[in-house]
Amino acid sequence: MTTHNRRADTLATLDALAAQRDLPPGTRVRVHLVDAGSTDGTVAAVRDAHPGVQVTVVGADVRRGHGMRLASRNSRAAGSPEPTHQLWLGTGVRLAPDALARLLETSNACDEEAVVVGAVRQGGTTTRSGRRRDGRALALVEPGARPEPCDTYDGDVVLLPWAVRERVGDIDKVFRHGMGDYDHGFRARRAGIPAFVAPHHVGDGPPPPAPQDSSKPGVPVREWWVYCWRHTGVRAPVLMVSPYVVTVARALATGRAAP
Repeated sequence: MTTHNRRADTLATLDALAAQRDLPPGTRVRVHLVDAGSTDGTVAAVRDAHPGVQVTVVGADVRRGHGMRLASRNSRAAGSPEPTHQLWLGTGVRLAPDALARLLETSNACDEEAVVVGAVRQGGTTTRSGRRRDGRALALVEPGARPEPCDTYDGDVVLLPWAVRERVGDIDKVFRHGMGDYDHGFRARRAGIPAFVAPHHVGDGPPPPAPQDSSKPGVPVREWWVYCWRHTGVRAPVLMVSPYVVTVARALATGRAAP
Protein backbone atom coordinates (compact mmCIF):
# COMPACT_ATOMS: atom_id res chain seq x y z
CA MET A 1 0.00 0.00 0.00
CA THR A 2 0.94 3.63 -0.40
CA THR A 3 -0.73 6.76 0.94
CA HIS A 4 -0.45 10.53 1.26
CA ASN A 5 -2.56 12.62 3.66
CA ARG A 6 -5.44 10.14 3.74
CA ARG A 7 -5.46 9.14 7.40
CA ALA A 8 -9.13 8.11 7.67
CA ASP A 9 -9.10 6.15 4.41
CA THR A 10 -5.82 4.45 5.27
CA LEU A 11 -7.07 3.35 8.69
CA ALA A 12 -10.36 2.11 7.21
CA THR A 13 -8.48 0.04 4.63
CA LEU A 14 -6.19 -1.46 7.26
CA ASP A 15 -9.10 -2.14 9.64
CA ALA A 16 -10.91 -4.10 6.93
CA LEU A 17 -7.76 -6.02 6.05
CA ALA A 18 -7.16 -6.93 9.70
CA ALA A 19 -10.74 -8.22 9.96
CA GLN A 20 -10.37 -10.83 7.19
CA ARG A 21 -11.78 -14.22 8.08
CA ASP A 22 -11.96 -17.80 6.73
CA LEU A 23 -8.35 -17.69 5.59
CA PRO A 24 -6.47 -20.96 4.99
CA PRO A 25 -4.89 -22.33 8.18
CA GLY A 26 -1.51 -20.82 8.88
CA THR A 27 -2.07 -17.76 6.72
CA ARG A 28 -0.02 -14.78 7.85
CA VAL A 29 -0.56 -11.32 6.39
CA ARG A 30 2.38 -8.90 6.43
CA VAL A 31 1.53 -5.31 5.51
CA HIS A 32 4.01 -2.90 3.95
CA LEU A 33 2.86 0.71 3.72
CA VAL A 34 4.74 3.58 2.09
CA ASP A 35 3.70 7.00 3.35
CA ALA A 36 4.58 9.86 1.01
CA GLY A 37 5.22 12.62 3.50
CA SER A 38 1.77 12.85 5.07
CA THR A 39 1.23 15.85 7.34
CA ASP A 40 -2.18 14.81 8.69
CA GLY A 41 -0.96 12.33 11.31
CA THR A 42 -1.36 9.24 9.13
CA VAL A 43 1.90 7.60 10.22
CA ALA A 44 1.29 8.01 13.96
CA ALA A 45 -2.31 6.85 13.63
CA VAL A 46 -1.30 3.71 11.70
CA ARG A 47 1.46 2.83 14.14
CA ASP A 48 -0.95 3.25 17.04
CA ALA A 49 -3.87 1.27 15.54
CA HIS A 50 -1.87 -1.32 13.60
CA PRO A 51 1.58 -1.70 15.17
CA GLY A 52 2.38 -4.72 13.04
CA VAL A 53 2.30 -2.71 9.81
CA GLN A 54 5.73 -1.86 8.43
CA VAL A 55 5.60 1.85 7.59
CA THR A 56 8.22 3.47 5.39
CA VAL A 57 8.16 7.27 5.22
CA VAL A 58 9.39 8.95 2.05
CA GLY A 59 9.13 12.42 0.53
CA ALA A 60 5.91 14.00 -0.66
CA ASP A 61 7.24 13.91 -4.22
CA VAL A 62 6.94 10.10 -4.32
CA ARG A 63 3.86 9.30 -6.37
CA ARG A 64 1.78 6.15 -6.23
CA GLY A 65 3.69 4.12 -8.82
CA HIS A 66 7.03 4.61 -7.11
CA GLY A 67 5.45 4.11 -3.68
CA MET A 68 4.08 0.73 -4.71
CA ARG A 69 7.50 -0.25 -6.06
CA LEU A 70 9.06 0.62 -2.71
CA ALA A 71 6.40 -1.33 -0.79
CA SER A 72 7.01 -4.34 -3.03
CA ARG A 73 10.77 -4.07 -2.49
CA ASN A 74 10.17 -4.03 1.25
CA SER A 75 7.96 -7.11 1.04
CA ARG A 76 10.69 -8.97 -0.83
CA ALA A 77 13.27 -7.94 1.74
CA ALA A 78 11.14 -9.01 4.70
CA GLY A 79 12.87 -12.36 4.95
CA SER A 80 11.56 -15.86 5.57
CA PRO A 81 9.17 -17.31 5.09
CA GLU A 82 9.01 -16.25 1.46
CA PRO A 83 5.52 -15.00 0.64
CA THR A 84 3.17 -17.15 -1.39
CA HIS A 85 1.32 -14.12 -2.79
CA GLN A 86 1.55 -10.35 -3.02
CA LEU A 87 -1.57 -8.22 -2.67
CA TRP A 88 -1.82 -4.69 -4.04
CA LEU A 89 -4.34 -2.76 -1.98
CA GLY A 90 -5.46 0.77 -2.75
CA THR A 91 -6.02 3.31 -0.01
CA GLY A 92 -9.75 3.75 0.45
CA VAL A 93 -10.68 0.15 -0.37
CA ARG A 94 -12.88 -1.51 2.26
CA LEU A 95 -12.56 -5.25 1.73
CA ALA A 96 -15.50 -7.47 2.57
CA PRO A 97 -14.68 -9.78 5.52
CA ASP A 98 -14.17 -12.82 3.26
CA ALA A 99 -12.55 -10.97 0.35
CA LEU A 100 -9.00 -12.22 0.79
CA ALA A 101 -10.18 -15.79 1.26
CA ARG A 102 -12.14 -15.57 -2.00
CA LEU A 103 -9.20 -14.06 -3.85
CA LEU A 104 -6.94 -16.87 -2.64
CA GLU A 105 -9.57 -19.44 -3.60
CA THR A 106 -9.75 -17.99 -7.11
CA SER A 107 -5.96 -18.02 -7.36
CA ASN A 108 -5.92 -21.67 -6.33
CA ALA A 109 -8.58 -22.45 -8.96
CA CYS A 110 -6.23 -20.88 -11.52
CA ASP A 111 -3.37 -23.14 -10.34
CA GLU A 112 -1.54 -20.12 -8.91
CA GLU A 113 -0.58 -19.14 -12.47
CA ALA A 114 -2.77 -16.07 -13.00
CA VAL A 115 -3.21 -12.55 -11.72
CA VAL A 116 -6.45 -12.27 -9.75
CA VAL A 117 -8.22 -8.92 -9.66
CA GLY A 118 -10.85 -7.88 -7.15
CA ALA A 119 -13.69 -5.64 -8.34
CA VAL A 120 -14.88 -2.92 -5.96
CA ARG A 121 -17.93 -0.72 -6.12
CA GLN A 122 -19.30 2.55 -4.85
CA GLY A 123 -23.02 3.03 -4.35
CA GLY A 124 -23.74 -0.28 -6.09
CA THR A 125 -21.73 0.65 -9.21
CA THR A 126 -18.48 -1.07 -10.13
CA THR A 127 -15.70 1.52 -10.06
CA ARG A 128 -12.43 -0.47 -10.15
CA SER A 129 -11.91 -3.88 -11.68
CA GLY A 130 -10.18 -5.66 -14.50
CA ARG A 131 -10.13 -3.94 -17.87
CA ARG A 132 -10.89 -5.26 -21.34
CA ARG A 133 -10.01 -3.62 -24.62
CA ASP A 134 -13.04 -2.02 -26.27
CA GLY A 135 -11.78 -0.12 -29.27
CA ARG A 136 -9.54 2.65 -27.95
CA ALA A 137 -10.97 2.37 -24.44
CA LEU A 138 -10.32 -0.01 -21.57
CA ALA A 139 -13.76 -1.02 -20.37
CA LEU A 140 -14.46 -2.18 -16.82
CA VAL A 141 -15.12 -5.90 -16.44
CA GLU A 142 -18.15 -6.65 -14.30
CA PRO A 143 -17.60 -9.51 -11.85
CA GLY A 144 -19.82 -12.54 -12.33
CA ALA A 145 -20.41 -15.90 -10.70
CA ARG A 146 -17.13 -17.27 -12.01
CA PRO A 147 -13.72 -15.77 -12.86
CA GLU A 148 -13.92 -13.36 -15.79
CA PRO A 149 -10.90 -12.90 -18.08
CA CYS A 150 -9.48 -9.41 -18.48
CA ASP A 151 -6.70 -7.79 -20.49
CA THR A 152 -5.31 -5.57 -17.72
CA TYR A 153 -6.48 -4.04 -14.45
CA ASP A 154 -6.87 -1.16 -12.07
CA GLY A 155 -4.36 -1.66 -9.27
CA ASP A 156 -6.67 -1.29 -6.26
CA VAL A 157 -7.12 -5.00 -5.43
CA VAL A 158 -4.68 -7.25 -7.27
CA LEU A 159 -3.44 -10.62 -6.02
CA LEU A 160 -0.20 -11.92 -7.55
CA PRO A 161 1.03 -15.44 -6.83
CA TRP A 162 4.67 -15.01 -5.87
CA ALA A 163 5.96 -16.87 -8.92
CA VAL A 164 3.91 -14.56 -11.13
CA ARG A 165 5.24 -11.48 -9.34
CA GLU A 166 8.79 -12.69 -9.87
CA ARG A 167 8.16 -13.13 -13.60
CA VAL A 168 6.36 -9.84 -14.26
CA GLY A 169 8.06 -7.64 -11.69
CA ASP A 170 6.68 -4.46 -10.15
CA ILE A 171 5.04 -1.38 -11.61
CA ASP A 172 7.60 0.00 -14.04
CA LYS A 173 9.64 2.91 -12.67
CA VAL A 174 8.76 4.91 -15.78
CA PHE A 175 5.18 5.29 -14.49
CA ARG A 176 5.40 7.59 -11.49
CA HIS A 177 1.89 9.01 -11.86
CA GLY A 178 -0.68 6.77 -13.57
CA MET A 179 -0.99 3.99 -16.15
CA GLY A 180 1.55 1.76 -14.42
CA ASP A 181 -1.23 -0.63 -13.40
CA TYR A 182 -2.40 -0.99 -17.00
CA ASP A 183 1.17 -1.41 -18.23
CA HIS A 184 1.74 -4.15 -15.63
CA GLY A 185 -1.33 -6.04 -16.80
CA PHE A 186 -0.30 -5.91 -20.43
CA ARG A 187 3.24 -7.00 -19.54
CA ALA A 188 1.81 -9.98 -17.66
CA ARG A 189 -0.26 -10.92 -20.68
CA ARG A 190 2.79 -10.61 -22.94
CA ALA A 191 4.62 -12.99 -20.59
CA GLY A 192 1.84 -15.54 -21.08
CA ILE A 193 0.23 -14.93 -17.69
CA PRO A 194 -3.58 -14.56 -17.77
CA ALA A 195 -5.59 -12.26 -15.54
CA PHE A 196 -9.06 -12.88 -14.13
CA VAL A 197 -11.57 -10.84 -12.18
CA ALA A 198 -12.61 -12.82 -9.11
CA PRO A 199 -16.30 -13.71 -8.72
CA HIS A 200 -18.51 -11.04 -7.17
CA HIS A 201 -17.37 -7.74 -5.71
CA VAL A 202 -14.72 -7.96 -3.00
CA GLY A 203 -15.61 -4.70 -1.26
CA ASP A 204 -16.24 -0.99 -1.57
CA GLY A 205 -13.77 1.41 -3.11
CA PRO A 206 -13.02 4.81 -4.53
CA PRO A 207 -14.67 6.33 -7.60
CA PRO A 208 -13.41 5.33 -11.05
CA PRO A 209 -10.06 6.74 -12.14
CA ALA A 210 -10.02 9.62 -14.56
CA PRO A 211 -10.06 8.49 -18.21
CA GLN A 212 -6.63 7.89 -19.68
CA ASP A 213 -7.16 7.96 -23.43
CA SER A 214 -6.00 9.81 -26.48
CA SER A 215 -8.29 12.79 -25.94
CA LYS A 216 -6.66 14.04 -22.73
CA PRO A 217 -3.00 14.92 -22.16
CA GLY A 218 -3.31 14.25 -18.43
CA VAL A 219 -0.30 11.93 -18.26
CA PRO A 220 3.29 13.22 -18.42
CA VAL A 221 4.70 13.01 -21.93
CA ARG A 222 7.33 10.33 -21.33
CA GLU A 223 4.92 8.03 -19.51
CA TRP A 224 2.28 8.40 -22.21
CA TRP A 225 4.75 7.78 -25.01
CA VAL A 226 6.24 4.68 -23.37
CA TYR A 227 2.75 3.30 -22.79
CA CYS A 228 1.74 3.90 -26.40
CA TRP A 229 4.90 2.34 -27.84
CA ARG A 230 4.48 -0.76 -25.71
CA HIS A 231 0.78 -1.43 -25.98
CA THR A 232 -0.97 0.30 -28.90
CA GLY A 233 0.77 -1.30 -31.86
CA VAL A 234 0.61 0.44 -35.23
CA ARG A 235 -1.57 3.19 -33.76
CA ALA A 236 1.19 4.28 -31.40
CA PRO A 237 2.50 7.30 -33.36
CA VAL A 238 -0.98 8.75 -33.80
CA LEU A 239 -2.05 8.13 -30.21
CA MET A 240 1.20 9.54 -28.86
CA VAL A 241 0.66 12.97 -30.38
CA SER A 242 -3.14 13.17 -30.46
CA PRO A 243 -3.70 14.50 -26.89
CA TYR A 244 -1.33 17.36 -27.52
CA VAL A 245 -2.77 18.15 -30.94
CA VAL A 246 -6.23 18.28 -29.38
CA THR A 247 -4.97 20.56 -26.61
CA VAL A 248 -3.36 22.97 -29.06
CA ALA A 249 -6.44 22.99 -31.27
CA ARG A 250 -8.67 23.79 -28.31
CA ALA A 251 -6.34 26.57 -27.19
CA LEU A 252 -6.33 28.09 -30.67
CA ALA A 253 -10.09 27.85 -30.88
CA THR A 254 -10.45 29.52 -27.51
CA GLY A 255 -8.09 32.27 -28.60
CA ARG A 256 -10.06 32.93 -31.76
CA ALA A 257 -13.30 33.05 -29.79
CA ALA A 258 -11.96 35.53 -27.26
CA PRO A 259 -13.07 39.17 -27.72
